[in-house]
Amino acid sequence: MIFDEKKNLNFYRNLGIEGRYAKAVDFLLNTDLEALEPGRHEIDGADVYANVVEYTTVPWEEAKFEAHEHYTDIQYVIKGTEAMTYAPVGEMTVTTPYNPDKDVVFFDNSNPGIKLPAKEDQYAIFFPWDAHKPKAANGQPAPIKKVIVKIKED
Repeated sequence: MIFDEKKNLNFYRNLGIEGRYAKAVDFLLNTDLEALEPGRHEIDGADVYANVVEYTTVPWEEAKFEAHEHYTDIQYVIKGTEAMTYAPVGEMTVTTPYNPDKDVVFFDNSNPGIKLPAKEDQYAIFFPWDAHKPKAANGQPAPIKKVIVKIKED
């Protein structure tokens, strides 16, 4: 897991395989993120794409830990704030088994993890071995807009 700010995105462009992180970084740096409509945005087919979401955050206890086997998430806050939470997958208890069609497994909340108060132009990079809990309020529930760039790791 990596937590950082927009000004440092270029540092991560050489991670991974086949230049996929560079494509993700270029998208985040060269796109008017505030103008993006919610939904899926193609970057490089199934290898790199972005999901733009808008919602109201929920209390931490109501948000769900998740992980992915084949994709890394770059969860980038465009507007608002969110308490993203990280924990190692090996320390989690599965509540919903892995769904290969959606590349997701869900865990219970027994592990408090590490909470990251993410605000505008901050992001967390969650690798396949990182359980993460998006959608949790950083204080009171509030509206947020963010982009989740999905990078295929195999």
